[in-house]
Amino acid sequence: MMDADPLSQPEPRDYLEPFRVSVHQILNRVNQCLVQLEKQVTEVEQFYESTDNIQGNNSKGGSLVKEKGREKHPTGTKKPMQDASHTEAAAAKRMQELMRQFSTILRQASAKNLQHFCSNLYEFLQITQHKWAWPFLDPVDVEGLRLHDYYEVIDKPMDFSTIKSKMEAKEGQGYNNVREIYADVRLIFKNAMKYNNEKHDVHVMAKTLLEKFEEKWLQLLPKVAEEEKRQLEEEAQAQLDIQLAQETTYANKAKDISTELYEVDMQLKSLKEMVIQKCRKLSTQEKKMLGVTLGKLSLENLYRALDVVAETNPIFQPTGDEVDLDLDAQSDYTLWRLKAFVKDALEEQEKVDEGAAVNPNDNPDDKRNKKRRDSGDSSGKTNPKRKKLSAL
Repeated sequence: MMDADPLSQPEPRDYLEPFRVSVHQILNRVNQCLVQLEKQVTEVEQFYESTDNIQGNNSKGGSLVKEKGREKHPTGTKKPMQDASHTEAAAAKRMQELMRQFSTILRQASAKNLQHFCSNLYEFLQITQHKWAWPFLDPVDVEGLRLHDYYEVIDKPMDFSTIKSKMEAKEGQGYNNVREIYADVRLIFKNAMKYNNEKHDVHVMAKTLLEKFEEKWLQLLPKVAEEEKRQLEEEAQAQLDIQLAQETTYANKAKDISTELYEVDMQLKSLKEMVIQKCRKLSTQEKKMLGVTLGKLSLENLYRALDVVAETNPIFQPTGDEVDLDLDAQSDYTLWRLKAFVKDALEEQEKVDEGAAVNPNDNPDDKRNKKRRDSGDSSGKTNPKRKKLSAL
């Protein structure tokens, strides 16, 4: 009665199962780390691409702010975001003060000056039935005044009541800055001057009020320019703080991933050492059978088997036309790996051979030639490219 092939005998599951579980858990951690790392790399690439674009657009005058920001080295995004919010609130408060001062100018222009000019005009003309006594305070009464071509001449009507409503509107629905108000006030007078000829009283009044308004605006303009410059600098600094914080955050994330991968690598090494210590020694009979089965491998699988040995035995050289593989000189860990590989490779070869046997299109001569190429010709001569092995 023939002995069973030691390579085909299954190992006790209770012996290998703990290692399988450990390897499975570690592989899951590795896969999770890789997925997270790929995601972080993508985010970092996108972040630096957007950073390059921002720096390119803001290169003028931005170097000083950049150097100042680099000295801070923020460690997170929360504080820079809070600082940016506080800065924005302070800027909005200063802008509201400018708008309040601007509103004072408007009240002086629209109430005092307009009433003065319109009152004098009313007394001079004594036209009690005309509704244009207050032509600039409210929207032009196009229908009442029968100005049928008004909207053909004027593209964007404007008046002080509309400006006042926009100034009192909620944030985001009204004016964003003082210059927008300034533009609308000028539009009121420009519309009046455009629609009415130079000799018309409304044209004269509008031109006069525009000149007075421009004088007031020139007094306020330095404050407006100073505030705009300050806001630009604060916005640039806040953006840089956030950018530096994001850079630090991404660097820390990358460091954490690297640490995680290092810990996984150390666990794999520790597990490898445990496996080596737990591996029982192969018997002499098992080594002989391993040497026999190595000779049954295809040329491709034989190369792979030699690579398995070389991975754990740096002294072993798998290259060359003739390779001496002394199984007794290999560690138990190497022998177990080699045994597992040979078993899997032979099973795979059997599946391939079975598939080829049922294929009617295969040429029998081709099969014999293939077998001859793998194991040597019929005369018993060894293929010069085939590895020569010594099992013991």
